[in-house]
Amino acid sequence: MNPALQQFVSVALPIMVTLIATIWIASWSQNKRFDDWTKRFEDLRSDLNRRFGEMDRRFGEMDRRFGELKSDMNGRFEDLRGDMNRRFIEVNVRLERIETKLDNHEERIVRVEERTSPVRR
Repeated sequence: MNPALQQFVSVALPIMVTLIATIWIASWSQNKRFDDWTKRFEDLRSDLNRRFGEMDRRFGEMDRRFGELKSDMNGRFEDLRGDMNRRFIEVNVRLERIETKLDNHEERIVRVEERTSPVRR
């Protein structure tokens, strides 16, 4: 064998094979790492989407409950307002009756005073 060829095969070829193998392993390792990261990002993205979906569902439920509560409170306030208006009307009617009675009593008192007071000369 040619001494130059023998030197190439014994020295340079193992170095080149080692270099190529190292580059291939580094490339494969980097690709695997990128694949792992991609999988992690996809998992995080799907987890975030799931959580945001759950939050949307919960907020929808809260909106529905607040709507029911608002409707219920409005109904109660309307009932309360109606009761208060009815009671104010009742109080006004009573006050008018009392006023009428007071006027009648005042007239009677005036008549009694006119009858019992000495005649003015």
